Amino acid sequence: MKGLLGKKVGMTHIYDDNGRMIPVTVVEAGPCTVIANRTQEVDGYSAVQLGYGERRLERINKPQREQFKPAAYTKAGPAWVREIRLTDDPSEAVGSTLAADIFQQGDFIDVVGTTKGRGFQGVIKRYGFRGGRASHGGDWERRGGSIGMCESPGKVYRGRKMPGQMGNRRKTVQNLQVVQVRKEDNALLIKGAVPGPNGGWIIIRQARKK
Repeated sequence: MKGLLGKKVGMTHIYDDNGRMIPVTVVEAGPCTVIANRTQEVDGYSAVQLGYGERRLERINKPQREQFKPAAYTKAGPAWVREIRLTDDPSEAVGSTLAADIFQQGDFIDVVGTTKGRGFQGVIKRYGFRGGRASHGGDWERRGGSIGMCESPGKVYRGRKMPGQMGNRRKTVQNLQVVQVRKEDNALLIKGAVPGPNGGWIIIRQARKK
């Protein structure tokens, strides 16, 4: 198991050797600094703690500065810190750098991101409900209709699809394929769509179900 932190750049397309067009998402993958290692013996689980991006040390509190010291952060600290769970204890030393080339063309990955926030939406946009008829006295074109029964069971079931907050949630897209690895640009070209807006931070990890 391996992983990286990165940022979604945008979507485009490329052509393979047979001239077929492939839609891809360009992702800035790394460079990530190894801040700490979690081992089965000490912590009870295996993981690597990665830092991505930069922010000024004045913006980081003292406990975090001490946490980042072993990783040799001097003039700036990481803007984003996350742990990637591993199947075995990590082999990378604290302070080392991981780049996009830890993945290869053809690898399958899972991408974790935060979806675009759509605000408070009704059931038509949020769930794709059909709504009511516009003629013959309908007068409820964009409503959800009945949500429960009267006497039995006399309540609204939990989980009923109703208006509410749409988007702005953690989303994992599984089994996406790496089409190209551009080490000099710290870029991965991933087949298909990736959750979140352009510029949104994402976690890229080896596919768990492949």
